[in-house]
Amino acid sequence: MTKNILAFDLGAESGRAVVGKLGDERLELDVVHRFANIPVRTLDGLHWDVLRLFQDMKDGLHAATREREIASLGVDTWGVDFALLDRTGSLLANPHHYRDSRTDAIMEQVFEIVSREEVFEQTGIQFMPLNTLYQLFALKKQNPALLDAAQKIIMIPDLFNYWFTGSAVCEFTEATTSQFYNPVQGRWASKLLDQLQLPGSRLGEIVQPGSHIGNLHETVADEVSSGRIPVIAPACHDTGSAVAAVPAQQPDFVYISSGTWSLVGIETSDPVINEKSLSYNFTNEGGVCGTIRLLKNVMGLWILQECRRQWEREGVAYDYTRLTKMAADEEPYRSLLDPDHAAFFTPGDMPTRIRTFCAETSQPVPESPGQIARAALDSLALKYRWVIERLQDLSGRSLNTVHVVGGGTQNRLLQQLTSDATGREVICGPIEATAIGNILMQAVGSGVIGSLSDAREIIRRSFDLQTYTPSFEAHSRIDEAYGRFNAVLEQSNSIL
Repeated sequence: MTKNILAFDLGAESGRAVVGKLGDERLELDVVHRFANIPVRTLDGLHWDVLRLFQDMKDGLHAATREREIASLGVDTWGVDFALLDRTGSLLANPHHYRDSRTDAIMEQVFEIVSREEVFEQTGIQFMPLNTLYQLFALKKQNPALLDAAQKIIMIPDLFNYWFTGSAVCEFTEATTSQFYNPVQGRWASKLLDQLQLPGSRLGEIVQPGSHIGNLHETVADEVSSGRIPVIAPACHDTGSAVAAVPAQQPDFVYISSGTWSLVGIETSDPVINEKSLSYNFTNEGGVCGTIRLLKNVMGLWILQECRRQWEREGVAYDYTRLTKMAADEEPYRSLLDPDHAAFFTPGDMPTRIRTFCAETSQPVPESPGQIARAALDSLALKYRWVIERLQDLSGRSLNTVHVVGGGTQNRLLQQLTSDATGREVICGPIEATAIGNILMQAVGSGVIGSLSDAREIIRRSFDLQTYTPSFEAHSRIDEAYGRFNAVLEQSNSIL
C-alpha cells in the first residue's frame, strides 16, 4: 500500500516540506513548500525567527494535505540550539543562533570548573563554542533570571514537535549534540550539569528515533484543515537523518553530509571516548537504530556561501555553477586554508579573511573570486583526507569508500577533489538525503519498513548515484599539497 509521509527539513538557510510517496519498495519525493530561514539580529544578539518558521511549517502542512492523505509527519533541524518554556508551556524568549557571539570565551570559563578532559569523558562530544553546554552556561552568567524562569529546556526540533503535539520531549540524536548527554550511561550527563550548576532537572525526557511523539494537536489540525496526523520523531538532528539515508551496502564506509557544514564520519556500535579521540577533537553523536556517529564537524560550504554574500553586497552576483567553473580554471593547491579556523566561523567579509589568512601563513594571496573559491574547495577536500586518516586510526577499520550525501554533492569539482585527495572511490547521492532519511525513519518507526538496511535498499533502488574515482593527473601533486596543508594547520593554531 502506498504511504504519503511528510518531512519538515529545516537547514540554516531554508526549510522545506517534502512529501515522500512510498510504495512498491520505491520512494518518490514531492517538495510542496519551500521557505527562507532568515536569522534576526536584535540588541541582544542573533536569533532564530522560530514563530515565522512554525507558520511556514503549517503552510507546508496545509499544502501537503490539500490533495493527499498524510500517514505521519516528522521534523528535523540543525543541532545545538535550544528553547526555554515557562510553567504554562509558553516560549520565554526567541532562541539564539549558534553563530551568536555570546559564547565567546565561555569554553575557557567552563574549563576552570570542569576540565576539558572530564567534559569529554562524560560526553564524548567535539569541543565547539556553539555547543549547547556553552550556550546554556553563557545564559546562566549573562541572564540568570531568564534561565530561572524556565521550567522546560528543549532543543529546536523538539520545540516544533511540542507546538505540533503539545508533548515536550527531547529526541535522542538532537540531545546528543548538546555536550551534556552521556553516551556511555545513556542519559543526560547529570554530574557535569551539577558541577556547572545548570538545571538538568528541567531537560525533557529523551525519546529514540522512530518514536511516536503524539498526534497533531486539535488546534493545529483545525487551522490547517487536516486530521490528527501522527507525529513521529525521525532523527531530529538533520545530520542524523542524512546519515540514515546513506545508501551503503557494507559497514566500513565513510560518510560526508555535505552542505553548510561537512560532517565527516563513520557509524559505530559504541562511542569512542579515549585520549586519541579527545586529541583529534572528534564527536560521538547519536545515530539511528542503535548506532553512534563518530565524526568531525568541518566548516563545509559555509565559506563559499559567505564569499558569495560579500560579493553580492559589492554588486556582483555569482551563482555556484559559475563560481565552480571559475575555480576549476585556477591553479590547484596554490593557496590552502584551515577551513575550521575561528576567523571563518562568523558572518562577514569572508574574501578578506581568506586573503589575510593566506598572508599570515606565508602563502600566495588569492585575489580573484576563482582563486578564492579554488582555495576553499581544495582545502575542504584535503581536510576530508585528514579526518578520514584519523577515523581509520580510531576505529582500526579499513575505510575504502566515501559516501557523500546532501546538497554539496552537486558541486562536481569538490567531489572529484575529494576522490583525488583521499585516494578513494566517492559515491555521491542522494541530494535530498536529510528529507529522505527523515521520511524513511518515520516509516521504520511506524512499521512500514522493517529496518535501516531495508530503508537503504529503497534508496539505492529509487535514486541515481554518481561515482568518482581518483584522477591519475592529480596523483603526483596530492601528497605534496597535503604536506603543505598539514603545515598550514599547525601554523593556524597560533593565528587569532
